[in-house]
Amino acid sequence: MDSPIHRRHFDPGSSLIDLHKALVERDSTTGSENNVTPFVTDYLRSKGFTVKVQVVQGTRENVYAYIGPSPHARVLLTSHIDTVPPYLPYERRGDEIWGRGSVDAKGCVAAQINAVESLLAASQISKGDVALLYVVGEEVDNLGTRAANQVGLSWEAVVFGEPTELKLASGEKGEIAIRLTAHGKAGHSGYPESGESAIAMLVRALASLDCLELPWNEKYGNTTINVGTIEGGVSLCVIAENASAGIFVRVVDHDLVGLKRQIETAVHSVAPNVKIDFTTGKGPSEIDHDIAGKSFTIPLTGFETVVVNYGSDIPHLDGNHKRYLYGPGTILVAHSDHEHLKISDMELAVEGYKVIITHLLKK
Repeated sequence: MDSPIHRRHFDPGSSLIDLHKALVERDSTTGSENNVTPFVTDYLRSKGFTVKVQVVQGTRENVYAYIGPSPHARVLLTSHIDTVPPYLPYERRGDEIWGRGSVDAKGCVAAQINAVESLLAASQISKGDVALLYVVGEEVDNLGTRAANQVGLSWEAVVFGEPTELKLASGEKGEIAIRLTAHGKAGHSGYPESGESAIAMLVRALASLDCLELPWNEKYGNTTINVGTIEGGVSLCVIAENASAGIFVRVVDHDLVGLKRQIETAVHSVAPNVKIDFTTGKGPSEIDHDIAGKSFTIPLTGFETVVVNYGSDIPHLDGNHKRYLYGPGTILVAHSDHEHLKISDMELAVEGYKVIITHLLKK
């Protein structure tokens, strides 16, 4: 059943705000998700869900919740409970909630859970309709979602939670991760001829990437390169023997072989001894966005759509399901020291998720 979205006025002590606060207060930077998974598990059980945890790695666990005795459901709502470092504490500033994960992606987690609770209370969904999956490791290697493929479940549609500014994503860029490694010869810095600087090699290699004419297309825009980490050297007065850099490329087409060859040619033309390791690679993902329900943004025609420049767990969850990406907040404040989310946007996301769920369950 499709229905218009109306702005709800929540009491500051509402379950949505309390749930979000509890999530953000718990530090769950990647690798330490066990600080929040017991809370999520207990919360969902207290609301009447059947909850199973899946051990992913050590104490790191995925949380899977559903209605009734069977884990099978038509629609899955999922997001991630890990965050990037460093942890930033919870802070309320009027209509805004600040803190690590407030946007990416604990706002999505709280809104998804609240939406399903609301539909259950109104008897609009029942056993076999909806399940929830909250995974670890999305910010690093998508480990939780890849582990979820092993449980043998399938769904008609999966709604992924990421900050999309309350729009339905129609696509997301692909990605290539690269490690450049340079090995030189150590020596005294007063006698440069006695050694060979690995850092100098690495700098030349990185500079060559700035000169590339990278692929572009009309839907996804520019291919972009980010040098995320640089390491090397042991002292100011020692010629660096080793240096490395971590690079992330946002990809706009599926010619990964051609793009890798372009990068290799550029680097080796100025630094032939620098080693290049391509650790991951995938093209852009097309995302379903055929929700006909009315929305608060465009009352007559439905949800606005957007192409996102980031990646999500979408390509890592196996199956023939339809795939949607939606959530409150903007990615532009995620991963920053000013990450924050408007409570009003999170409230609207609850209604958005409800529209999406009821649309997908429509016979």
